[in-house]
Amino acid sequence: MGGSALAMDHAVQTLTKEGVGNYLADARGMTLYWFKKDSPGKSACAGPCVEKWPVYYREKVMAGKGLSDGDFGTITREDGKKQSTFRGYPLYYWVGDKAKGDTNGQGVNNVWYVVDPANFPPKM
Repeated sequence: MGGSALAMDHAVQTLTKEGVGNYLADARGMTLYWFKKDSPGKSACAGPCVEKWPVYYREKVMAGKGLSDGDFGTITREDGKKQSTFRGYPLYYWVGDKAKGDTNGQGVNNVWYVVDPANFPPKM
């Protein structure tokens, strides 16, 4: 993969969808989620949870338009794997999303949500 292709793969963008609002997505347009049971710097999703909510990880996330590189980071999970974060919170995919712009994980079990960069982390 060339340098510019690699940078593109590592980009995170903001997309908008009616009924959902603004949310983070990877370079392919796949939605990124956060888990309400997580805390900054720590993932509470392990075992069978990760099978349905695969971790999002890029060695260096490139912030898209309107986003800041400083909002992205990396944690090491308890299983030893790395995971990218947004404002300290781990990021995930949802296995139920199959195409660009799918947001099928929004509100699952009232603990999984898209990441709205303008209102994140949400006030609980």
